[in-house]
Amino acid sequence: MANDMAADSPYGLLCQTQRQRVSDGAIAPVLDPGGDRARLRLVVILPQLGDFDSLEYAWWLHRDRCTLAAANIQVRAVGIGDRAAGEIFCDYTGFPKDALFMDPTAALHQDLGLYGGLAIAWPLLNATQRAWVNLMLMCAGLGSPGTLAEVFRGYRGDREAPQLFADDETVETGLLPPLSGNFFALAGGRGFQRPFELATLRLRNMVQVLGHWSRYVPDGAYLTQRGGTFLFNGAGELLYCHRDRGILGFAAQMANPLAFLAPHLTPHQLKTP
Repeated sequence: MANDMAADSPYGLLCQTQRQRVSDGAIAPVLDPGGDRARLRLVVILPQLGDFDSLEYAWWLHRDRCTLAAANIQVRAVGIGDRAAGEIFCDYTGFPKDALFMDPTAALHQDLGLYGGLAIAWPLLNATQRAWVNLMLMCAGLGSPGTLAEVFRGYRGDREAPQLFADDETVETGLLPPLSGNFFALAGGRGFQRPFELATLRLRNMVQVLGHWSRYVPDGAYLTQRGGTFLFNGAGELLYCHRDRGILGFAAQMANPLAFLAPHLTPHQLKTP
């Protein structure tokens, strides 16, 4: 793994890359190897911040924030958009503003060789219009393997996935009347992802984005761009990598998107709420 530190390796590239940090607007390195004593460094490259994948990934990271902190895992994310998009994203998801960096033109995504999505060059359409048409086709599964199956999983439930809402939690989507978390227990049980539970989470995200679309997506030309996940040890060696291949494909195991961390956690850290 000696070449993991090379300038053209993911770690070397991320250490050299500077982007605007949401917390203070400063242009700063995405990774600063000398800035902390993190045991592991998790770098998440997000699509547009108004993308389903970005909001859902941030939800999982927020859900497991105590585990990440206990394991001394530094988390950094880069999303497509501007600082205003980053601010509303963090306010909604709880993702820390000092850990999110903005890339308005998806240049880092391209440098890392991440999937740009369906790229049919529709005649007579501008870049944003082409992206919209291609995005709709990707939502239907074209050039986006696994998307439709993942949509259906959100409705039917998944006994291999954890429960998403606590019984005493009030779930507000902004479209449906407020739901008690206990509603899902009555509908399907406890201790696993119940029918319609994930679909409700996604509905809540969709309502949030559509209500603030111009802030979340200041430039629609990059709507199809997908992201990736990179995990490094303290020496900068790449321990894990996932490159998204389609919409709702931001993890190798969508039932538990952070399952790739398990081999690097102690039994005590795995139990951290």
